[in-house]
This record gives sequence, C-alpha cells and structure tokens, in this order.
Amino acid sequence: MMIRPAELAAIKAGAIDLAFRRWARPRVVVGTRMRTSVGLIEVTSVEQVSPARLRAEDARRAGATSLTALKEALAARPDDPAWRIGLAYAGPDPREALRATVPDEAELAAINARLDRLDASSPVGPWTRATLDLIDLNPTVRAPDLAAQVGRETQDFKKDVRKLKELGLTESLAIGYLLSPRGEAVVDATLPEPRVRAPRTTGTPLPRTIGAPATRALREAGVTTLAQVTAYSAGQLSAMHGVGPIAITRLRDALAEEGLALAGE
Repeated sequence: MMIRPAELAAIKAGAIDLAFRRWARPRVVVGTRMRTSVGLIEVTSVEQVSPARLRAEDARRAGATSLTALKEALAARPDDPAWRIGLAYAGPDPREALRATVPDEAELAAINARLDRLDASSPVGPWTRATLDLIDLNPTVRAPDLAAQVGRETQDFKKDVRKLKELGLTESLAIGYLLSPRGEAVVDATLPEPRVRAPRTTGTPLPRTIGAPATRALREAGVTTLAQVTAYSAGQLSAMHGVGPIAITRLRDALAEEGLALAGE
C-alpha cells in the first residue's frame, strides 16, 4: 500500500487516520504493519464503502482537501470496490534499534551464518561481504554508482542491499547507504584491525522525503542534520539549486516535529 511522504508524516502526527483506495480485493488486513520512512504504520480497520456515502469528515481524516477531491480521486477506477482503511502510527521501525546494537561473539556467528546462506542461494555467487565492504568504503554514494563498480544491475543490487538492511547491517540514506554500527562490527571482525572511519554525524539527519536534489544541495553547503538547517531562512534555502518549495515544506514539517524552525520563523 503506497502512502505519500506528506501523508505518512500526518499519520505519525495523528492528523490523518484514514485512507481510501479502489482495489479489486483488500491488499491489507487489520493488524498489518507497514515499515515506512516515518516508522511503523498499522492498519486498524478495513471495510468496503460506497463513495456516495462519504462525508466531509472522512475527507478531513484522510487528508484530502475536500470531499469533492476525495471522490474525484476514487473515481479513477470505478469498476473496483472502494475501501476505507484505518491507519495509526505504531512506533519506530524496530530495525533502528537493531542497527545500533553491536553484536557479541554469538550474534556475530549467527549473522555470518545468515550471510553464508544468502551467498549460497544467490545466482551471482557470494556478494554479502563484498557489498558490506563496498558500502563501508563508499558511504553516501548513489546506488547506481555502487552497482556499476561491481558490474551489477542497479535494481538487483538494491534488492540485495535491502536484505542486509533487514539484518540491521546497513542504513538507507536519501543518497546512498551507510553501514550501521552493527554492520561495522561485522566488517571489522574480518579485519586484522578495526577500520578507521569518519565520525558519525550526530543529530537528526535530513529527512529522506526532501528528495535527492535537495539533499545533494544541502550536503554541498555542509548541512547534514536538521539542527544545521535552522541556520538558513526559506529564502536562503530556495536559492540553493535543487531545493524547491516542496523540499522546504518538508523541512519545515520535520523541524516542527523536533521543536525547531527555519531562521527568522
């Protein structure tokens, strides 16, 4: 179930708790938990509805600009039933805590056994350790560029990196990847000495929802955390090539969640 970034933020804030979809049959069930950029979103209800019976309150709770706008959105696939889906924020992604957990000797053995199984079942041969090392040596580099370095198709490469993410070994950034502390420990266990790495950025990172062009522009200005964004006004941000109105709105929303604001606001 696809949910737009702005809607995800509103669900987390409690401003939205409904979604409406045209599906031939329900694609989620009550209790489904979806991992998203803002954390876990849980499905609390699923029921078929008639668009004619929807009211303005339904539109408000779904984040639609009006009841008319909601009905127009549902008119796109009139042959499929309309479904009313209840949604609620269910907390942070548990992989966040896992990524920060440095494994002990027994956990390292279990992780390596899992990596061995992934290697053994792969049509391209062993890839897990090489990919961890590639990301470790090339943090924040675009996935297509990393895939090209090892002669792989981008989508297949990204699919494999997601398997490492499931184990808590990598973090996805707006541009590229980073090894988690857990992933660094797995790599270091294979080396004579722990690898020397640049210090981790402290503070809340830039939201991925602002998009790659805006992220790239902010990085070039030395801005990698929300706290650093507060030194800039909306006008200064818009003067950066790649930072448009949507990115600024999403930065404002992310800052508000942290009790922060742009300069002069």
